[in-house]
Amino acid sequence: MNTKLKYRHELKFFVNQHQYQIIAKRLRNLVSYDQHANPSGEYHIRSLYFDDINNKALHEKLGGIRDRVKYRIRIYNVEDTTIHFEKKIKFKDFIAKVKEPLTRELTEEIMAGHFEGLNNPDKPLFMELYHEMKHNLLRPKVIVDYVREPYICHHGNVRITFDKELRSGLHSIDLFNKNLNPIRAIDENLIIMEVKYDEYLPESIKAALQLEGLNRQSASKYVMCRKFLKYNTWEDY
Repeated sequence: MNTKLKYRHELKFFVNQHQYQIIAKRLRNLVSYDQHANPSGEYHIRSLYFDDINNKALHEKLGGIRDRVKYRIRIYNVEDTTIHFEKKIKFKDFIAKVKEPLTRELTEEIMAGHFEGLNNPDKPLFMELYHEMKHNLLRPKVIVDYVREPYICHHGNVRITFDKELRSGLHSIDLFNKNLNPIRAIDENLIIMEVKYDEYLPESIKAALQLEGLNRQSASKYVMCRKFLKYNTWEDY
C-alpha cells in the first residue's frame, strides 16, 4: 500500500427506484449537493476506459483480485473544458485516485493511437501510461456513460452518489461525440449508489442510508459495459 496516496473507503450498492427516492429524500435534509451539480442536482459523466492486450483490468476484476488498477479518461457533460486521465487504485477495501489534466488535442491523439505526447518525465502518471501503451499495448476499450446525482458531507469527508442510466458506448471510443447513442447496460429500475469516506461514516448518514438493509455489491461499471463487446464464446461475464 502506497502511504503517499490518499486512500478512502468505498462501498457500492444496487438500489431500486423506490429505495433511491427514500434515501435521496433523507439525504437532502442532511447534506448538500456537490457544487458542480446542475440546478436539478445532477451532472453527466462520460469515461473512456483502457485495458491492455491481455485485458488485465477486466480479468482481474472478474477473478476477484483485490489489489488492482484501472485507467480512464473522464469528461463531464460531454464538454472538453475538464478532461482528466485517471488511474484508480484498489487496495483491499480502499481506493485511491491519481489524475492529470489533458488537453483536447492530446486526448484526440491518444484516441487515435498516438501516445508520444505522454512521454513527459515531469509527469509520473503520463510516463506510466506511456510505458503501458508502448509495452503492454494499453488501448481504449469502451465508453461508460451515466448521470450522477452527488451529495457531500464535510464530516468524515463523505461523498454519496447515485449513478443512473448506465450506458455502454459499444465499439465507439469517440469520447466527445454528442450524437453517440449508447445502449443501456443495467436494468432501468436499478441505480448504483456509491458511498466514499475517509476514517468514519457519521451516524446520521448511516441512519439515512440504512446500509444494513442493502446488499453490498462489486459493481464495476467498466465490466458491465464491456459485456456487450464479446468477441469470443468464452467471454461470458
